[in-house]
Amino acid sequence: MFGELPLFIPSSTRMVDLSNNYFHARNLTSFDVRNNTFSGSIPSYLCLHSSPLIRLLDFSINKFSSNISGGLGKCSKLQVFRAGYNRLSGILPEDIYNATTLEEISLPSNAFRGDISDEIVNLTNLTILELYVNQFSGMLPTNMGKLSKLKLILLHFNNLTDSLPPSLLNCTNLRELNLGFNHFVGKLSMLDFSKLSRLTKLDFTDKYSLRFSLKSLSFLSLSASRLSNITRVLNILMGCKSLKVLILSNNFIGEEMPNGDGIVGVDGLENLRILSFRGCQLTGPLPVWLSKIKKLEVLDLSSNRFTGSVPTWLGNFPSLFHINLGNNRISGELPKQLCKLPMLVSEQTAAQVDHTYLQLPFFVKPASDADFLQYSSLSFFPPAIHLHKNSINGNIPTEISQLVLLHTLNLDDNNFSGNIPNKISNLKKLETLDLSMNHLSGEIPPSLTSLNFLSFLNVSYNNLEGPIPKGTQLQSFDVSAFEGNPKLCVVPLFGMRVL
Repeated sequence: MFGELPLFIPSSTRMVDLSNNYFHARNLTSFDVRNNTFSGSIPSYLCLHSSPLIRLLDFSINKFSSNISGGLGKCSKLQVFRAGYNRLSGILPEDIYNATTLEEISLPSNAFRGDISDEIVNLTNLTILELYVNQFSGMLPTNMGKLSKLKLILLHFNNLTDSLPPSLLNCTNLRELNLGFNHFVGKLSMLDFSKLSRLTKLDFTDKYSLRFSLKSLSFLSLSASRLSNITRVLNILMGCKSLKVLILSNNFIGEEMPNGDGIVGVDGLENLRILSFRGCQLTGPLPVWLSKIKKLEVLDLSSNRFTGSVPTWLGNFPSLFHINLGNNRISGELPKQLCKLPMLVSEQTAAQVDHTYLQLPFFVKPASDADFLQYSSLSFFPPAIHLHKNSINGNIPTEISQLVLLHTLNLDDNNFSGNIPNKISNLKKLETLDLSMNHLSGEIPPSLTSLNFLSFLNVSYNNLEGPIPKGTQLQSFDVSAFEGNPKLCVVPLFGMRVL
């Protein structure tokens, strides 16, 4: 289905349902055209000329553009208004706040701008407010707390500013609050979030301080919030026994990670699945108390200043499949125990893990100059081991061939020596292999040509020698993947020459 919606609907029509290109005509209390390719303007004439009895308007996932014109306020029975994932812009029409029966406003992923009007507090029946990924600015309405029936507030990825209104704590029915990636200021410690006893998901990826206790909380993201005193914060979070996702990246800058001293009741994090302290510049060895969080699946401790060796207990996590220890000061040899992670060794084990608990999107920035990647489910998250930019030495253990479910292996910029293990070719699902900037020697194993899913390979700046093995996959890589190996012969890939 494509083209603009008709500007006239016969008066005898009572219901229009065009969702997914199926047409029906009965009582016009619902108008649903979601998931098509309609363009043009949102037809607000529906409320003016067709029927004031419409309860649902859904224009989501189309190509509607321009402003939303007035008229929605004439739908005196309207309960649900959805127009997310379009190309809409401008400010919201003021008369939308006259539709006091509204229970849901869902307008994500557009280009709306301007303030969220104070008039929104007229919508006292509102339970869902989704305005994320737009360009809304200004502060939240001071009397936001009058919307006491709200269960979901999703305003992330906008340009909202100022401090949070204290009245927000009157929204005691809140289950999910996401205000991340805005420009809020102030301290959360000024607000008693313990009043929101039903809150299960909280995301404040912004500049905030922390002091609250939420026993029902399962998702907490406070990245770049200028948090300090990591020991104190961890002790507070030990009381959040329902926590499954904890993201505290870019906080506690330069502090020492407590290694057990001063941490009370680590068992409080017994249900944690995702943990990130990325970019905190934390010092000290990897803390032993992490070994007690047995349900961990994703661990990101990258871009810190951790020292010591890779602990052998990392191989004991039954559900861990994504480890990022890159860009630290870790030394010593790579322990063979890490090559026994059940989730990377056994398909039977991996199939038994349920990833449905991820109730909020998980945002990952692969590099400082890269865009954020959004994962709505960990079933799409890559099984990976990132150990790049450290000082790990010794041989790459041959036991690494046991990690048959691994998609990404980054060992670049370390002090590895010896040969590239021939059995690394057992990693048939491998998509990314980076061994560059080490001291590896010998030939590139011909068996690497059997890695049919390999889309990125880099073995540059080592001491490799001999010819590059012939094979479809290896022939597809640029010469930069092999440069910096003086004794490596590139024939006939890039002309007969020595790099």
